[in-house]
Amino acid sequence: MTRSALPGFAIAASVLIAGLLLAFTVGRYPVGLGDLVQVLFAKLSGRETGVSPAVESVILSVRGPRVLAAVMVGAALAVAGTAFQGLFRNPLVSPDILGASSGAALGAVTGIYFSLGVFVIQIFAFMGGLVAVAAVYMIGSAVRSRDPILVLVLTGVVVGALLGAGVGLVKYLADPYNQLPAMTFWLLGSLSATNAADLVPLFGPVAAGTIVLLALRWRMNVMSLPEEEARALGVATGPLRIVIVAAATLVTSASVATAGIIGWVGLVVPHLARSLVGPDFARLLPAAAILGGGYLLLIDTLARTMAQIEIPLGILTAVVGTPFFIWLLASMQKNWS
Repeated sequence: MTRSALPGFAIAASVLIAGLLLAFTVGRYPVGLGDLVQVLFAKLSGRETGVSPAVESVILSVRGPRVLAAVMVGAALAVAGTAFQGLFRNPLVSPDILGASSGAALGAVTGIYFSLGVFVIQIFAFMGGLVAVAAVYMIGSAVRSRDPILVLVLTGVVVGALLGAGVGLVKYLADPYNQLPAMTFWLLGSLSATNAADLVPLFGPVAAGTIVLLALRWRMNVMSLPEEEARALGVATGPLRIVIVAAATLVTSASVATAGIIGWVGLVVPHLARSLVGPDFARLLPAAAILGGGYLLLIDTLARTMAQIEIPLGILTAVVGTPFFIWLLASMQKNWS
């Protein structure tokens, strides 16, 4: 890590630490910072906590799994967005550009329509995202073009629209009293139902995909160059693109399967991380992961504390992301002119 990147990583780590402290201590059942430290230290050392069972249960059983899930989902979406923006050389690209979110949404609402269990619904959502991106890539590869990246993006838009129509059809056929509200709530994104059992199927794909992207960080710098230049430097752009897309889709699908559709994280956070540590993926990917985890923690804490009822995460991320998107468009317009 270069010395110039240290302040950026310090800011990202500060956001994550602040998010962790707020997520554990703030809520309808407030927890003191001393009690939090005491419980965590006791669990790490194997000693008695010395606090009331209610406080211990809130920290470890209620908020603990949700906090860990928020960190992993936020980090995964941020890393995926960073990878896609670099791969497609477009600052407006987000993790669902190739239909991963739409495919996962169709899989989830199908599982809800057939009244399947929560774990099976998550599997349907996970597989739906992977199948959608695989279909996009197969269709895009079959179309011969001088600009394969543009073909992939356009194919992703078309397939995503088709999958969105499928989601609309399933919602139209669903029971309006039970199934439809469940579908709507899931599509808006939430971590309210997260428990410890959800962490294992989330951690595996997120860790695997993130490790692959980190291992390819130097090649991703080359992939940010125009196609001809990357090939001239000896990079096999075709196979490498498949690996990057697969890894980013893996973490996106796992996140969507656990938390539902949470937009804007993969668009906003990579730009914030890039402003902190620069465009080098060796620094950008870890910074985006740290900042993404802290960002979603803060959003989730706000979602469950700012009103009497919990606000879906997709709504709050859109409230934050929309003005950022407008600012990004304005800054790009200045650059164009």
